[in-house]
Amino acid sequence: MCKRYIFHGHGGQARQPLLAAVAARCVLAAVIFLISVPPSLAQQEIGTGSRHGYHVQLHELSFANPEPTLPVPRHEAIEQMPFFADTKFDAQLKTFYLTRDKFDPSRVAAWALGGSLSYRSGYLRDLVRIGAVGYTSQPLWAPEEYDGTQLLKLGQEGYTVLGQAYAEAKLTDSIFAALGRKAYETPYINKHDVRMTPNTFEGVTVYGTAGGVEGSLPAWRFGGGFISKIKNLDSDEFVWMSERAGAPDDVERGVYLAGVNYQNGGLSVGAINYYSADIINIFYADATYQLPAINGYKLTLGGQYSDQRSTGSNLLTGASFSTRQWGLKADMGIASAVLTLAYTGTANGADMRSPWGGYPGYTSVQVEDFDRAGEDAWMFKVAYDFSRQGAKGLTAYALAVLGNNVSAPYRNQNEYDLNLQWTPDRGLLKGASFRLRYARVDQRGSGDEALNDFRLIATYDF
Repeated sequence: MCKRYIFHGHGGQARQPLLAAVAARCVLAAVIFLISVPPSLAQQEIGTGSRHGYHVQLHELSFANPEPTLPVPRHEAIEQMPFFADTKFDAQLKTFYLTRDKFDPSRVAAWALGGSLSYRSGYLRDLVRIGAVGYTSQPLWAPEEYDGTQLLKLGQEGYTVLGQAYAEAKLTDSIFAALGRKAYETPYINKHDVRMTPNTFEGVTVYGTAGGVEGSLPAWRFGGGFISKIKNLDSDEFVWMSERAGAPDDVERGVYLAGVNYQNGGLSVGAINYYSADIINIFYADATYQLPAINGYKLTLGGQYSDQRSTGSNLLTGASFSTRQWGLKADMGIASAVLTLAYTGTANGADMRSPWGGYPGYTSVQVEDFDRAGEDAWMFKVAYDFSRQGAKGLTAYALAVLGNNVSAPYRNQNEYDLNLQWTPDRGLLKGASFRLRYARVDQRGSGDEALNDFRLIATYDF
């Protein structure tokens, strides 16, 4: 019954009370089911595949590419140069279908096939290694009249790009430097990997860790540097960070960044700053604290703060501006479920901006970020891992975000998301992932309108 009404293609005033009633019944049934499941100290986390939007908090801060999952055994590495012995190749095949009925009402839609091929060497004389990643996205079905999904270039054209090509130097056993094209995961500069290919960047960075050796605490992670250019997720070209932010094409400005994260037990605290001369300064900080589990119930509390303001000659908008957003979040683990309540509030000065990656706000979800001037938003989310029911690798979530207090010409709006993901861990499908996502955005006010967004994604990692 939930699926029949929520997945309908277009909104309308006549169906709004019915939709609200069905949604309320679904949420009530889910809550009754979840609280009937006995808590367990062996509670499993619902993995990152359940991430509703794409936002990075500072406990996820990463300036480095992941380490190989299958390191070469020591006795084999001794027999040949580590530069070759520790080489790692990876490949991913990916297909993505997206259709969106917009408010106007117009439609964007496409189905693409592509993926990536990556290479990373071992260290030469324990000092330097190199890496590269190529990406491609090609149309399988892409009518020109439905252009705009960001799965392909404008005009529904396919593309291939060398998105990463870098050298990494080991300065000490725990401090590294990188030069060239690379992927980063920070709150405002990140991959935003929600289409066929991610954002990647050109620049030079230094990053590392301190403490946390062999699991000891406290632990520090830090990084900083200069990022000059970005390849957006639907492009094969690198452009200046200032241009991507919205400044005129003849303005050439990069971004200086520096950040740190501290972890000790269940506490994580961090801050990071991004400065682009004459463009914008963005400061971000967050903290999370995981309370000790009690009878299998696990509570995690979080808070975040962002401040954005123009710099120097105000080349981004031609005038000075400043704004900020703050947020609070609570996650309650109950057996194989996680219940989330989150709030964000944005100042009246201006809309928040996130031109170089996914927005880090707690209420940023599949379609909307809920970061407009003056906007308050509440998110309610239920996520569940079906492993205990014999469906290992199957996770799902449903959420609602309710937004208020925006000023004309904006309209207040709500977003409702459903997500189902299956990641097999054995057999021929090990390495595959299948994900179905649906979002509905309802605008409130005169002439209520709705947006419907449906996505189907499949990947296979070799």
